[in-house]
Amino acid sequence: MSAPRRNLRSDGSATRARILESAGALFGSQGLAATTSKAIAAHAGVDLASINYHFGSRDGLYQAVLVEAHRRFIRIEELERISASEADAEDKLGALLDTIVGRISGDVHWGMTILAREVVAPSPHMSVLRDDEVPPKFHVVLRILSEITGIPPGTPELACCLISVAAPCAMLLIAGEHLPAPGRDVLQVDRRTLTGHLHRFALAGLHAAGQDYRSRNEENHAEFSA
Repeated sequence: MSAPRRNLRSDGSATRARILESAGALFGSQGLAATTSKAIAAHAGVDLASINYHFGSRDGLYQAVLVEAHRRFIRIEELERISASEADAEDKLGALLDTIVGRISGDVHWGMTILAREVVAPSPHMSVLRDDEVPPKFHVVLRILSEITGIPPGTPELACCLISVAAPCAMLLIAGEHLPAPGRDVLQVDRRTLTGHLHRFALAGLHAAGQDYRSRNEENHAEFSA
């Protein structure tokens, strides 16, 4: 009696994955507003009830697609592995940037398109990333940036560092081949060279930010002591 139950669970997981993949492809190519549940069901080869059964609603399905898109872009396990490595903090940042550049410069996947669209024009469903999926990942990255700069976690100055490091990657994700010249020439740079360039610029800014933070703290301490 146990084998049929396992098979049912397996079939259910396969159906859910098929719906998710079909929805991602359609949301990516057509956008949220133009993609109907009926079209997704037809693409996945399931009935409409299956969407509600596995995701609750079309909105629930789109939120699941957003989460899957972000996980395909960068998984928390990848970040934790980089953070826990024996490499120094600067090399950890290099490994992180190489992973991101590899995803951006690789074959275009529906997840990349959906994420780029959400960054440019966020839907109400963006909250599932903002509140649930992204914060744990940012927390890991902030630890690495704190190691490099000496700026404590939880400070606005370290958050500024995160924005400065992430912004060039976000621009490449959003614009892609639609970058205006001369920015479009960046896409002709090979992965290793582009990663090295982003890494050098990031480190220069991070070291400067760390020095500025320490200098201001020393000045404040001197004023307080006086």
